[in-house]
Amino acid sequence: MQHPVSAPLRMTAANYADRIGFAQLTRQAFEGVDLHPLRDQLVARIAAGTALAGEGLDLSLITQLLGDKDQGLAIQSEVLAFHQLFRTPSAALKPGLRVLALAADIDMGGNTPIDFLLEGSDIELLTLYVVKGVGLPENLPEHDVAIVVASDSEECREALASIEKAAPHWPRPLLNRPDRIGNLDRDKLYRLLAGVPGLDIPATIHATRAQLSDLSRGRIACEDIAGELRFPMIARPRGSHAGVGLAKLDDAAALAAYLAERDEQDFFVARFVDYVSPDGLYRKYRLAMVDGKPYACHMAIADRWDIWYLNAYMAFSEEKRAEEAIFMHDFDHAFAARHGSALDEMSKRVGLDYFIVDCAENQSSELLVFEADNTAVVHNMDSPVVFPYKPPQMRKIFAAFSAMLSRHARAGEGSAT
Repeated sequence: MQHPVSAPLRMTAANYADRIGFAQLTRQAFEGVDLHPLRDQLVARIAAGTALAGEGLDLSLITQLLGDKDQGLAIQSEVLAFHQLFRTPSAALKPGLRVLALAADIDMGGNTPIDFLLEGSDIELLTLYVVKGVGLPENLPEHDVAIVVASDSEECREALASIEKAAPHWPRPLLNRPDRIGNLDRDKLYRLLAGVPGLDIPATIHATRAQLSDLSRGRIACEDIAGELRFPMIARPRGSHAGVGLAKLDDAAALAAYLAERDEQDFFVARFVDYVSPDGLYRKYRLAMVDGKPYACHMAIADRWDIWYLNAYMAFSEEKRAEEAIFMHDFDHAFAARHGSALDEMSKRVGLDYFIVDCAENQSSELLVFEADNTAVVHNMDSPVVFPYKPPQMRKIFAAFSAMLSRHARAGEGSAT
């Protein structure tokens, strides 16, 4: 039964289904464990009518990890039609804290992978999926603190709207408020951060295929789409992630060739910023902003501007890893100190308790922000043999995240149930 949002929200004992969860299954896939036997076992249980809801959700994730996103999502939606609340048990026999994560029915990358952040802690994770047509339950499960983990994507808009309507009546502290998650949209973030001293964020402009086609044929100029736009520019299909369709276009001919290869009707375009270092390499950083404080997640070094950690091949270069280790070790009094005021102002304007920033330094030594989101994976899966400096850094981030949840839970202890 959907809750009437004008009434006070009440809490009751949780009717949850246990599941293995995102972190454990993703770790197994990352480490090369063959997930097919577990998948087949769960499929057999479903066929026999003996599968529990949590097992159905695990099957959905396994199916996605094995490369069948559409089938995985179909299984997930089928499970969520009759059960929306799931538990990922804590490492402790008796949990010290209960956190309620508010998620959307979306693919495995569309919600904050919060169970990675809670690995090894005494925090019990309950995940409530806010499903289209169902909304929030009349009685929320008992919890100490809640956090919205749905992303700013189109598929999550209805879930975020449901949570936003209920937010004023929430019986416990509610973190990452849904109205602020929308700040992370590519074409909103640059407006929000405009004018921050020491911060460079190119305007991300929505452009239709017709506009870009006219530009490629010389019928209009870059300024006719946006005053800041010029060649070379970066283009990507609207709604794309993980670099799908991302390209640097040096001139009108390159734009024409790009459009000829793509079918999409809507794109994001932005001016290209050449952030190459004096040694000819590009350096891209991922930071976690936890309770307003920045933490280093990783540093990717490559000879190409379109860097992701995987295509930087950090595992194959002792020299690159040594530089990343120094970056992490010296972070607080080096990178974070250099960009302290810009990071602080960005955190205040974004207004989220937890989010991720992908950034670099431009050739004027300013903080160059590429994007921010609340769902990027922050994990401790890398080999401690190859990356011995990473586990301590990840544990530092996880401890800060847990401390943030605990601080807000203590602040809300006097709230009425």
